[in-house]
Formats: sequence, C-alpha cells, structure tokens
Amino acid sequence: MAGHSKWANIQHRKGRQDALRSKLFSKLAKEITVAAKMGDPDPDKNPRLRLAVKEAKSQSVPKDVIQRAIDKSQAAGGDDYEEIRYEGYGPGGVAVIVEAMTDNRNRTASTVRSTFGKHGGNLGETGSVSFMFERKGEIIYPLSAGDEDAVMEAAIEAGAENVETNEENHVITCADTDLNEVSTALEETLGESETAKLIWQPTTTTELDLDGAQKLMKLIEILEDDDDVQRVTANFEISDEVMEQLAG
Repeated sequence: MAGHSKWANIQHRKGRQDALRSKLFSKLAKEITVAAKMGDPDPDKNPRLRLAVKEAKSQSVPKDVIQRAIDKSQAAGGDDYEEIRYEGYGPGGVAVIVEAMTDNRNRTASTVRSTFGKHGGNLGETGSVSFMFERKGEIIYPLSAGDEDAVMEAAIEAGAENVETNEENHVITCADTDLNEVSTALEETLGESETAKLIWQPTTTTELDLDGAQKLMKLIEILEDDDDVQRVTANFEISDEVMEQLAG
C-alpha cells in the first residue's frame, strides 16, 4: 500500500483537510459503532473495537465522539450496517479494493459501479482482484519509539512478520489473525503505537505514468468521498518523479 499512503500525503498537502477530517471522523465513528454492536461495548473485551478506538484516537477524534459511537451501538433501533467489499480495475489496469459499510446495499453498489465506469475503471466480481493482495495487520510506530534494531527485536519477540523503517516511521506487519495479539505485545515493550489496523497488502504492483496516476487519483478521491465507503486500496506504484508532478 506504499502507493496509497504517498497519495494520502499529497491529498493532505493540497489542503482538503477540513472536509476530509469530518468525513474521516464519521467513517471512524461508524467502524466503532459496528465493532461495538458485533461484540462487547467494552474495548478491553472486544479486540476489533479496541483497534477501532485506537485508530480513531490516532486521528485525533475527540473522546466524546468515540463514546457516542459506542453508545449508539447499544441503542434500540439503530442503523444496521453491513460490510461489503467491492473489487475492480481502475485506469491503467490497477487493481482496486473498496471496503464499504452500508445500510442500503443497492445504493452503494450502484454508486460504486457508476464511479468506476465514469473514471476509466470497471467493477468486477468479488475475488476478481483480491488474489493480488494479502490481508495483513499493520502497526505503525513513530521513529522515536526506538532505533531499527530495538524495534526489529521487539517485533520478532511479539510474533510480527516484517518491519520496514522509512523517513517517517516504523511499519510493522503481521498475520491478519495475529493483529490484536502482536499489537498488545508491542505496547508492552515499545509503548502505544500510532495506529494498528487490518490492511490489504499488494503482492504485485502496477507502475503508472502521470496521466494514469491522475486518473486513478480522481477515481480514489471520488470513491473515498462517498459516505458508505470506509477504505480504498489500490496496487499502484508511482515514481518519485511522477509524485513530484502530482504534488506540484
């Protein structure tokens, strides 16, 4: 997902922060509500809820918003959301996975399908592109958590699979089913992580030129703007040169 995090950085620099922030808050709150409804409303007894709350805190979602989202899960007659995954191809043959939470499956399917169609992509069947990704747990620590060796040692000890250190942070990956266990073990040695969540990690990537990158970014942006869409992942690579042109 290297490509997608680079894209997130550009988006951030372009100053859509306020609108994006309120959208992000509502998506994170929806994840908290669904997680609390499916399990226990106490994050200590519900690993999925614990991770959802952690992710919300890492994005500076206020405590009262988090509590309201948990309370909403216990209210009678609340919205019933179902989780749906859409898969398809974007411009340049890039594989795209769209994760949604919706109270109206037909509305969401129709919006996602038409968005793909209008922006040079096409929606496929479930399973049509997910074989090009692996489901993984991703835990991110700031560089201040420790040097590479210390973080690597803690990660191995905790049962993680891989550590990559870049200019901004330490990115630790583990099996999807081990995420709660590994992140809990890491907290004991490295302290609180910035974020811990499930991701789709591409096993193969497609490199895009400037035109392809611009078209794909537009598709991702419009998909992410939809209230029913929680996350969009794509297996693209962009060279630093194209990245600079995009950011310009």
